[in-house]
Amino acid sequence: MSQDPIVITGLGVVAPNGIGTEQQWKATLAKRSGIAPLPEDVRGGSGLPAGGLVADFDADQFVVDRQRVQTDRWTWFCLAAAELCLADAELDFDRTDPYCLSVVTPSSTGGNVFGQRELQSLWSKGPRAVTAYQSVAWFYAASAGQLSIRHGFKGRCTVTVADGAGGLAAAGAALRMLRSEPDQRVLVAGGEAPFSPYSVVCHQKRTDLSRSGDYQPFRTPATGGVIGEGGAALLVETLESATARRAPGRYAELASVACTHDAHDHVLAPPTPDALAAAITRALWRADVTPAEVDIVFADGNGAEDWDALEVAALRSCLGAQLADVPIVVPKTMTGRLNSAGALLDLCWAAQALVYDVAPPSLGADEPGRLDVVGEPCFAAGLSVALVVARGAGGFNAAAVLKSIGGRA
Repeated sequence: MSQDPIVITGLGVVAPNGIGTEQQWKATLAKRSGIAPLPEDVRGGSGLPAGGLVADFDADQFVVDRQRVQTDRWTWFCLAAAELCLADAELDFDRTDPYCLSVVTPSSTGGNVFGQRELQSLWSKGPRAVTAYQSVAWFYAASAGQLSIRHGFKGRCTVTVADGAGGLAAAGAALRMLRSEPDQRVLVAGGEAPFSPYSVVCHQKRTDLSRSGDYQPFRTPATGGVIGEGGAALLVETLESATARRAPGRYAELASVACTHDAHDHVLAPPTPDALAAAITRALWRADVTPAEVDIVFADGNGAEDWDALEVAALRSCLGAQLADVPIVVPKTMTGRLNSAGALLDLCWAAQALVYDVAPPSLGADEPGRLDVVGEPCFAAGLSVALVVARGAGGFNAAAVLKSIGGRA
């Protein structure tokens, strides 16, 4: 088993507040939000007034015609984020064994826009009106397969399904791959497009979502969360691999990932924070990091009162008195919660925070709440270790630890 450090050598972001890591990072530091009113034909009578929308996304820039007609918007976001990530990493495909290139994607709502359209065709026009691509475009593994096909990745192709915790679970799968097969380079990429009328209706009964359009985690009274669309990707490989191919720079070490499950209920919050605390504790232990060494926490920040209370309790249990001195950030207040792609976006933010030594801001931090979160960018913050926390509907918990490697070359 390889113990060579696993490093992030490429990032790609397609988010409601910016496309491309540089643009989106600047937008985050400027506190520019991409949360906007949902179109009436999407919102309907759901009671969900707003979402994180990627308004200026042009699929033609990232997805060829042949793939575009075969796939859903959630795959477009994944393909675009991956394209940006691979360009950022400057991976030379001509000099890389395709069997040493693997893909892991998290999945949540799937290709619901495509699926709704085809189901409407089925019931209004009959089965002959349904395209053959319906069988794959909605499928939870569609993006993983399309990425492998597009880029010729012939190594492992894996999918994790854990809703909002899926991005960290996918990063954990990549970490395990690289520990056992250090010659691999693993693309971890995810997308989310939850704004078809059908998908929004599926969310309307959730009690943890905002009915006002405000998303201010840990505030009292609680507002609830906001759903978002977009994609994020990272390329991970061993430090030896990155050095051998003269990668242009490395963002951070992916030191550990740990996942647990509440084993309680598929909808309701668990009675205790124990399972979430266990994920955090295990991630710190696997990274050989003490609670006192954590410099910043990228919180899950569900936004609902019971879920936020559990996260605060878990963080206090794991970090102790130091929690009061550690910057707590929830930059997803500017994008909404991207379900399976959300934790990957947090990993991208965390990697950049370590590179630039900046704690990014959160919106709504000026209101009283259960936990003080960073309201303005904190420069020269002395960041070396970042803890990322994620949870998903159904009881999924995950935590990851990133370590600074001295800034990107």
